[in-house]
Amino acid sequence: MLDQHGATGPSTSGTATRGETVPTVPPAETAARRTAVDVTALLERGRTLATPVLKAAVDRLAPPMDTVSAYHFGWIDAQGNPADGDGGKAVRPALAVLSAEVTGAAPETGIPGAVAVELVHNFSLLHDDLMDGDEQRRHRDTVWKVHGPAQAILVGDALFALANEILLELGTVEAGRATRRLTTATRALIDGQAQDISYEHRDRVSVEECLEMEGNKTGALLACACSIGAVLGGADDRTADALEKYGYHLGLAFQAVDDLLGIWGDPVSTGKQTWSDLRQRKKSLPVVAALAAGGPASERLGEILAADAKSSDFENFSEEEFAARAALIEEAGGREWTAAEARRQHTIAIEALDAVDMSERVRAQFTALADFVVVRKR
Repeated sequence: MLDQHGATGPSTSGTATRGETVPTVPPAETAARRTAVDVTALLERGRTLATPVLKAAVDRLAPPMDTVSAYHFGWIDAQGNPADGDGGKAVRPALAVLSAEVTGAAPETGIPGAVAVELVHNFSLLHDDLMDGDEQRRHRDTVWKVHGPAQAILVGDALFALANEILLELGTVEAGRATRRLTTATRALIDGQAQDISYEHRDRVSVEECLEMEGNKTGALLACACSIGAVLGGADDRTADALEKYGYHLGLAFQAVDDLLGIWGDPVSTGKQTWSDLRQRKKSLPVVAALAAGGPASERLGEILAADAKSSDFENFSEEEFAARAALIEEAGGREWTAAEARRQHTIAIEALDAVDMSERVRAQFTALADFVVVRKR
């Protein structure tokens, strides 16, 4: 079994069958925190504050990009009829409006930041779905499947442009600082996606390379979400940097859980195919950790994945064949290592909050959101 730095060590987490929640935070500790903070209400607040401004931004787009965007966000169905689709977890908007309160500002101060981050996030989803060939997101067909690849590309580009507009229209020094952090995070996100694609064509990727990729692809934008509201509220760079550290490591914990769900998640909860990441040959953390662990299961997995890369029949593999690969990953320790890594990154994120002067109420809410990120089914 790998330890947190790639060496062998004892197992630190129990296993779960496909579809079960992976307990990456000690259950008693999590339960105690959640009795004090209503995480659902925090998420709903972020969604409620951001959605009207988000819809107004999307309405600026020229047809048909406005309706294609509305479909992607779940506001309409493929025929253009109003819909109440799954708009995602809304973690980033919740964090952005909460971060404004670090400075003593009203949560509404963080709305432009929340909307900007959400626009960039969805720009990345539109492009990722196309590049990965994903046909389902949030329990329905992806944009490129319904409206074609060209619209997925154009709408993604438009959302990225809108994100910068929303911030720069404020016309303040703080808005300029927030935009700089957003563009830096976006560049890192794109770097991470490029790394992710390149890794799919390699036989081996190190744990360190995988963590760097996931830090770029997921950690950077979540870090920005955690600081952007505070920046708009007038926070200094030291405070913003500490909040970004919290968000970056929370992003790594978030992605580690996503990697577990990408293999063992219940499709009813995740909205994706069974064994989703295995079907795409992704070098996610469980796979990389299992290949690095050594031992018979690790070696057998390496042989099978190398053969898969050369197979002309990979698209026609059965459920049983993917299940066998998942079983080898688990036997080699990849699943347990990833759950432990999610816990480790969660701990680093919480400790980063110690460097930030904020009310205990806001601190408790940041902590509760971190707990939510690492104990979930989707």
